[in-house]
Amino acid sequence: MPSDFLDRLFSVQPEPERLELVVLGAALLALAVVVYRPTWRWSRNVITIAHEGGHAVIALLSGRRLQGIRLHSDTSGLTVSAGRPTGPGMIMTLLAGYPAAPIVGLIGAVLLTAGRITLMLAFALVMLPLMLVMIRNLFGVLSVVTVWAAVFLVVWYASDLWQWVFAYTLVWFLLIGGVRPVFELQRQRARGRMPYSDADQIGRLTRIPPLAWVGVFLTVAVVALVAGGWLLARWLLPGVEAV
Repeated sequence: MPSDFLDRLFSVQPEPERLELVVLGAALLALAVVVYRPTWRWSRNVITIAHEGGHAVIALLSGRRLQGIRLHSDTSGLTVSAGRPTGPGMIMTLLAGYPAAPIVGLIGAVLLTAGRITLMLAFALVMLPLMLVMIRNLFGVLSVVTVWAAVFLVVWYASDLWQWVFAYTLVWFLLIGGVRPVFELQRQRARGRMPYSDADQIGRLTRIPPLAWVGVFLTVAVVALVAGGWLLARWLLPGVEAV
């Protein structure tokens, strides 16, 4: 049984018939979820999980002590780490939030186009429980458990076709959904409602205007969307065949 699982985990899954319909349908669905406010209101929690996960991972890699993560019902979040309040480690930790979702989406696009769909979904099944250990509020626990359960049900029970549909939709959502929060950030900043945003905190630490850091967040998100989108939909380009 373990060997069968490992074989499936690292094997290349065959593409479904009419892959172009799966890719295009998933892209349109993800776009609709991001653009339509009621669906964005609840689905944005997935982006927040990635955002706070980015803070947490870089905090640990930079030698800071991770103390806890909170996810709130208004789709905001907070990651608390201990260490020097200034310096490269703190700056990189603050920088990691907004780029996290689009970068994860780009990695997912690479795995999908290589046919490693099971590996991609299994990665989520491993990382989410690790994050759950650091969650410090009930809503955060419910959010992470809900996302993990959705991925688990797809991996364990869904047919190959529906796994492809789910995986493509999730990756498109991370890529597209990673852009919108940057605009929301700047809109809130312009209204004076986010004086302690990631961009403002980095600005105070580096003495570089916060708007420049908003530009960095947007650049990373757009580049990831373009690169990931090209990987996922390159079959649309004349003379280019999907792997």
